[in-house]
Amino acid sequence: MSTTVTPPKSDLKWQALPTSQIPVSDTLGLGEFIQETLALTKRLFIQLQRRPSTLIAGIVQPLMWLILFGALFQNAPVGLFGEDLSYGQFLGAGVIVFTAFAGALNAGLPVMFDREFGFLNRLLVAPLASRFSIVAASAIYIIVLSFLQTLAIVTANSFLGAGLPNILGLTTIGLIVFLLVLGVTALSLGLAFALPGHIELIAVIFVTNLPLLFASTALAPLSFMPGWLQVVASLNPLSYAIEPIRYLYLHSDWSLGSVVMQAPWASITFGGAILVLFGFAIVSLLAIGPLLRRRFA
Repeated sequence: MSTTVTPPKSDLKWQALPTSQIPVSDTLGLGEFIQETLALTKRLFIQLQRRPSTLIAGIVQPLMWLILFGALFQNAPVGLFGEDLSYGQFLGAGVIVFTAFAGALNAGLPVMFDREFGFLNRLLVAPLASRFSIVAASAIYIIVLSFLQTLAIVTANSFLGAGLPNILGLTTIGLIVFLLVLGVTALSLGLAFALPGHIELIAVIFVTNLPLLFASTALAPLSFMPGWLQVVASLNPLSYAIEPIRYLYLHSDWSLGSVVMQAPWASITFGGAILVLFGFAIVSLLAIGPLLRRRFA
């Protein structure tokens, strides 16, 4: 006489799956990965369409920063910030970078809510071509929003008298924003996978946001800072995005060898700053790889 043994409920999720349901991520190709990424990206934009206030606030807030901070220091002597530069011109690059950074830092929140509501669990056990499609979809979504915000800031800044870089300069600004957003988005998603809940993630975002802003060259040049803060700002990835963009506003004739920042230990060139941002993005993406293999209860 045979008997059927039913495993405990807590072990049901570890049962062997039928052959038709076994993940085939190792056999699916690039086409399936692109399809998954597009589907997940579309889901994020549908959520944005249902809550357009997110995009509106994301555009209005940096414009308020630009207008209010620019007005606060509009009577500062021209040249106080170097190279016959008004504070409005100086501030524009910082607003562009910090807006992109803040949006990317929040990229983990939708994933965290998906995790808490159980959607992420279903996604992780699905036969995905690669779990990096989750990362790619979030990165595409945040990058598109960051580009829209950057376009609004650059346009507003030109009307405020800061001028406008040439086509090559605008393309380079897009590349810088892309690299920064990619790296910060990866870190935010890593936190969403590693932290126990959204309360902890929001706490990390609040604790990280403003210190990184003030410990960068967004609001003041390195020469204004005490020695210890100059060291911190020179290690901050935001500074390596801000200074090249600021240089593009000042110089239509530039090269990868142009010096954009004088750190306490070396002169940072335009190409060197881009290389730092590229390395930051690669390291961030590699760091979250092990977290993507975790399975959440």
